[in-house]
Amino acid sequence: MKLNFEKSFKDAFIETVKAIDHKKINLLIHEIKKIKKKGRIFFLGIGGSAGNCSHAVNDFRKICDIECYTPIDNVSEITARINDEGFKTIFTKYLKVSKLNKNDAIFIFSVGGGNLKKNVSTNLIEAIKYAKTKKTKIFSVTARSDGYSHKNSNLSILITVKNKKFITPISESLQVYIWHLIVSSKELAANKTKW
Repeated sequence: MKLNFEKSFKDAFIETVKAIDHKKINLLIHEIKKIKKKGRIFFLGIGGSAGNCSHAVNDFRKICDIECYTPIDNVSEITARINDEGFKTIFTKYLKVSKLNKNDAIFIFSVGGGNLKKNVSTNLIEAIKYAKTKKTKIFSVTARSDGYSHKNSNLSILITVKNKKFITPISESLQVYIWHLIVSSKELAANKTKW
């Protein structure tokens, strides 16, 4: 029984990797190269995707010399804002204080990408709406074509997981694959890794 589950997961993972649109990743690398000259990237995500945002900030800064941030790394501010203002605006308020502008980008990692009707990841939705008012580029890596992030990004990489019981672990794992591919590209990598 255990082997059947592991094989199902592995097969679904491999199938999903094969379905990734690498042409879009190349377009994303090109767009990030433009941002690198004058702007910053703000990584936004919730749950496991939030952890990925923190790791991505490290890699984009250390390997690519790109100015990047994630509100998630400031636990004191995030929790104070949740306590005082609610969960919905935690990213928007951070972006306002950071003076988000047209030279910047927000980069969303999310399984679903937000859904207004289901009241899910509304903080990501509000951040996207705010970014649009500032003419900021919006990038996303999500696993739902019907999610708000996918529909409202300038460039979105869709992770298509056919076996829906694996959608969260596979899509969050492939966020890592995609950003490592980006930071390792010849166009963006400015510094070598130690190993």
